[in-house]
Amino acid sequence: MPTNRQIILDTVPTDKLTPGHFRQSEGPMPSPADGELLLKTRIVSIDAAARAWMQGPTYRPAVLAGDVMAGYGLAEVVESRSPAFRPGDLVFVETGWQDYSVQPASAATKAGSAEPLSHLISIYGVAGLTAYFGLLECGQPKAGETVLVSAAAGAVGSIVGQIAKIKGCRAVGIAGGADKCAILTDELGYDAAVDYKAFGEDQRALGRAVYEACGGAGANVYFDNVGGSMFDVAMFCMANQGRVVCCGSLASYDGPRRGVMTVPGLVVVKRLTLKGFIVTDYYGGREAAVAELKGWVDSGQLKVREDVIDGLEYLPDALIGLLAGGNVGKRMVRVA
Repeated sequence: MPTNRQIILDTVPTDKLTPGHFRQSEGPMPSPADGELLLKTRIVSIDAAARAWMQGPTYRPAVLAGDVMAGYGLAEVVESRSPAFRPGDLVFVETGWQDYSVQPASAATKAGSAEPLSHLISIYGVAGLTAYFGLLECGQPKAGETVLVSAAAGAVGSIVGQIAKIKGCRAVGIAGGADKCAILTDELGYDAAVDYKAFGEDQRALGRAVYEACGGAGANVYFDNVGGSMFDVAMFCMANQGRVVCCGSLASYDGPRRGVMTVPGLVVVKRLTLKGFIVTDYYGGREAAVAELKGWVDSGQLKVREDVIDGLEYLPDALIGLLAGGNVGKRMVRVA
């Protein structure tokens, strides 16, 4: 019988995450009970929010020392004790960082098929759906408006700007490094990109550059993946009556816990609307969203950038690298 490799969160980090916070373990393959599925992990999604799960409860329980590291991904049904699934079915589920897991059938969602399979994690998975619903349902962009995106070369940001362009908007991205900015404008169709690393600690200069990139009239929609000081910069660059989509807070995930964020005065002065969301809030429209995303991919209007790493043992490094901005597009680890 195969053994089950697992990556355990050995100690909860209080500062920067390192490989030393994890350890690899092996145990027996689990067995499903009635209503459960035995799953073989195929691909694990690497999400910055995984670092926040170590800090305390969020939209899921906290990951504690000694737990199998949490993670969502694509898995194959090995054994089904539910009439809703058959062996060989591919499902989205919280697999954890391990080869095999047992999950309630009620927690699994059939994934369908795609070529390559990695697209089920990226453009047709959480990243694509987060970009789709976050921009279109929360940001509600109108043709001719300017959409500003932070972490624009990341899993979600690389898709948000392309959808904005499809909808007739001007897309402006903020990313770290000249190479990433070149990908945004030369490959992904962004109208302008600003390298925040080029300005060091000079937030005023960065703000001026972003405002100019927005055409001098400000952004109508800001898709925030970062929070922190980047959020402050974006507030100065917003047009009156702008909408802010609060998707993530990458700046606050990896390191000591920070105090409660206050609402900036510019939210009041510019009469801005801030909306936070979790992608699962909109899963009632998932099927229609995936169909539209597939149409854009098939027509060439939307390009998919992926960062695929092979090997379960590389999961810790993959997350640490993601938190440091080492990816372009959706990062994932192929386990099998």
